[in-house]
Amino acid sequence: MSVHPRLSINQATIKHTTVAEALRVTADAGIGAIGLWREQVQDAGLAESARMLADWGLRYSTHCRGGWFTAVEGPDRRAAIDDNRRAIEETATLAAAGAPGSRAVLVLVVGGLPDGSRDLPGARQRVRDAVAELAPDAQAAGVTLALEPLHPMYASDRSVLSTLDQALDIAADFDPAVVGVTVDTFHLWWDPDVLAKIERAGREGRIATYQVCDWKTPLEADNLLSRHYPGDGMIDFGPMTRAVEAAGYTGDIEVELLNQAIWDTPPAEAVRRTIDGFARAVAPHLG
Repeated sequence: MSVHPRLSINQATIKHTTVAEALRVTADAGIGAIGLWREQVQDAGLAESARMLADWGLRYSTHCRGGWFTAVEGPDRRAAIDDNRRAIEETATLAAAGAPGSRAVLVLVVGGLPDGSRDLPGARQRVRDAVAELAPDAQAAGVTLALEPLHPMYASDRSVLSTLDQALDIAADFDPAVVGVTVDTFHLWWDPDVLAKIERAGREGRIATYQVCDWKTPLEADNLLSRHYPGDGMIDFGPMTRAVEAAGYTGDIEVELLNQAIWDTPPAEAVRRTIDGFARAVAPHLG
């Protein structure tokens, strides 16, 4: 089965790879783009990761991930802000090393409620404040901060942003080139108003990346690890994919799979199954 030219492999799909292995497996499969994770990039070294990316000639689709902004003011919050400044630098360096069409997009998972807190509005305000603090750094580096709303089941521990509107309302204070949003099918497919929200995101020029994977029940005991290959679950990828296209997004489309069974699969096989699932479930809806 042929590889769609806009397919990108997010390294989470092949989590137990080094940067070198992830690049090789992706390129050997004929895929033209990749998004790497910070832990592996830091293990390899930023300069070496950028050199390898350039050598393999792959586009860079996103850098994963920054965020974790919800702590109250203090040492933990300052450490998170400083870490995000490093993530912005990493994103700019890797995007510059990638093939033409690379995008300097840092995906942000903003964080859940601090321990002992029940104050969702306060946590969301601290996210807004952190984005405002980091926006000048992102602008100077030519990086887009991509706020990612997560499924509501993660609101307590991973993301106090659960809908596109919540992310877009924060992004509205900033230039679209500096702060955008991540549209992820796993997190947004449940929302009855998602198509209108995608249209809004496009109208405001905010779609920084489109990520796809499938939802299937029962969820895993660790609900974080419940993502499936496109086409293996119950998401109808047609409406959301066509809406993202109509909204003007023309960049790479990442498959990001967090699933222990997939991680236990040899990386080349996981990539092959990703290609097949994307071809069946997503590609038919692309222009």
